[in-house]
Amino acid sequence: MAVGARSGHDDPEERPGRLPEQPSDASGAAPAGGGDDDEPEGSGTGQKKQRSFWKELPLLIGIALLLALLIKTFLVQAFSIPSDSMMNTLQRGDRVLVDKLTPWFGSEPERGEVVVFHDPGGWLEGEPTPEPNVLQEFLSFIGLMPSAEEKDLIKRTIAVAGDTIECKKGGPVILNGKPLDETYLYPGSSACDDQPFGPFKVPEDRIWVMGDNRQNSQDSRYHMEDVNRGFVPVDKVVGRAVVVAWPLNRWATLPVPATYDQPGLDAAAAIAPPALGLAGTVPLVLWRRRRLTAGATGARG
Repeated sequence: MAVGARSGHDDPEERPGRLPEQPSDASGAAPAGGGDDDEPEGSGTGQKKQRSFWKELPLLIGIALLLALLIKTFLVQAFSIPSDSMMNTLQRGDRVLVDKLTPWFGSEPERGEVVVFHDPGGWLEGEPTPEPNVLQEFLSFIGLMPSAEEKDLIKRTIAVAGDTIECKKGGPVILNGKPLDETYLYPGSSACDDQPFGPFKVPEDRIWVMGDNRQNSQDSRYHMEDVNRGFVPVDKVVGRAVVVAWPLNRWATLPVPATYDQPGLDAAAAIAPPALGLAGTVPLVLWRRRRLTAGATGARG
């Protein structure tokens, strides 16, 4: 029951300043003019007229477009896969959703994540840029389609700042002394036979990226002579690809492969045991020197 609604059995409420009712004449006819008594009960006088759907539709569309724009800018954006460099994880024509929120909170790419990043410096030089039509430009603006003007790439993060990485012909990728079991590689693809590299250490605020289809991927290995020496600056990363959203029959999440969870892979963890050993040895040496010094002083006395 609506708040403030009155029952139809209640007496009518007297309005302020209303003249008292005039008695009817002898014929029983009501006085001329009718007054408020002639108004049908529940006529809705005083209530706001509800807007029509067609008048509200432009407002609803405007709100929806604004929300889509905000989501594209701060939360999630769709990107299209233009090449075969990430097969079979991603195929040409797939649409992926990229998480753009976590980088706003200082999160940096982690090993094994599939990331989208802006061209760090000439990686896509000479690649043709398609000419979008008006509809495609509008859909790109609100985030429902990727921008054709921006030159973005998608690869897998193999190493992050502080990691030591190498790969010799015929062998696997070695990350911080641990071989990677890269089960996500395209069938028949080798780890790096076409372009061996390393060993070297990944600089601060940089990542090393490679495609899953190694023999068809112009990744970090092929740009070691550029200004970034093949590394991708972290501030060029748009975000992490988290799900394949289209086509529907290829819908899938993009988790970090288990090979990046193996014990001892973390460079910091690999350094920790020697550091702890050194920290424990120093006090012991100092204590022993103190005892020897005390003993020598007593003998002279």
